[in-house]
Amino acid sequence: MKPSLTIVATIMAVFLLAGCGLQDVDETAGWSANKLYSEAKDELNAGNYIKAIKYYEKLESRFPYGRYSQQAQLEVAYAHHKDNDAVSAAAAADRFIKLHPTHPSVDYAYYLKGIIWFNEDQSLFARLGDQDPSERDPKAARDSFEAFKELVKRFPESKYVKDSIQRMQWLVNALASHEVHVARYYVARRAYVAAANRAQFALQTYPNATSLEEALFILVKSYDELGMTDLRDDSERIMRKNFPESPYFKGAVGRKDPWWKIW
Repeated sequence: MKPSLTIVATIMAVFLLAGCGLQDVDETAGWSANKLYSEAKDELNAGNYIKAIKYYEKLESRFPYGRYSQQAQLEVAYAHHKDNDAVSAAAAADRFIKLHPTHPSVDYAYYLKGIIWFNEDQSLFARLGDQDPSERDPKAARDSFEAFKELVKRFPESKYVKDSIQRMQWLVNALASHEVHVARYYVARRAYVAAANRAQFALQTYPNATSLEEALFILVKSYDELGMTDLRDDSERIMRKNFPESPYFKGAVGRKDPWWKIW
């Protein structure tokens, strides 16, 4: 006697469901917190960041209390960072800071957050090298600076302070250079009000940056083009006082045009 089509279909459905169930078996079922953490760490060290993140998240879900869970929260931020996911990495670092403000490694969380945005800034500017400088957003650099600044302020004895300060100095110069670059862009397009505003912002916000000499030069030129002679003369006086040997002054003697007409 031949089986009916209904019976055959039912048997096939049972086998298909069983197959799906086998595929969905969780390999980590029954693992201890120590086992989950150890396996996640191994995957992280091996460069398998997605799998490491998966294990860390399972660890926190199953064992929400204790040192393994706390360490997993911190290391998942690092794993996202290594996987080039800056947004998820920074969010994980922020979450750790909020949940564990007195944790012995919270200084590292601030440092990691600074590194995340520092590297993102480098990557962003490399990708946008040919873009109009006025359209670039240095938000990553600013966020990096703020994270390092918070670390230095809250944990002055941290082993990460020295490197953080060095990176902050670099970021200050980079941010000031960005503003001057934009100001120069506006000068080239005869948008002198915008140029003066950006140069003034750089001078006020980053008073110790290396690009302030050019910022002052742009300010002098912009005020001259706008017919604002008093502001032009004040800016020139400040520039000559702070940069008496500036190359912008070279060749000014005996020239018919003022020295700021070089552009």
